[in-house]
Amino acid sequence: MTDLVERLVPDELWTLFRRVVPPTEVIRPQGGGRRRAGDRECLAAIIFVATSGCTWRQLPPVFGPAWPTVYRRFAQWSRDRVWVRLHRVILDELGARGELDWSQCAIDSVSVRAAKGGH
Repeated sequence: MTDLVERLVPDELWTLFRRVVPPTEVIRPQGGGRRRAGDRECLAAIIFVATSGCTWRQLPPVFGPAWPTVYRRFAQWSRDRVWVRLHRVILDELGARGELDWSQCAIDSVSVRAAKGGH
């Protein structure tokens, strides 16, 4: 595993992520085929795209899986609500350690539905 993957997905994050990602069942009725791309490498690539501003197609090959694979994994995990569950697990973990300061927070229009009615 590359240093970049380990930097983007440290062991502690990887442990939390494995708690929320659904198990994968690889079914190949005819056998054979390529080895499934690793979840940790895909997660690192997703984090890279999200934080660097590059497009999926610009994803550097250093991560291993090709960009269509990473995008499909992102879409699948989004459908499975992995990101919502991961966010909750991280908040719970930080809260249990006493590392959250709820006295300062921000809410934007994406977080709270706007009131209907007049201008």
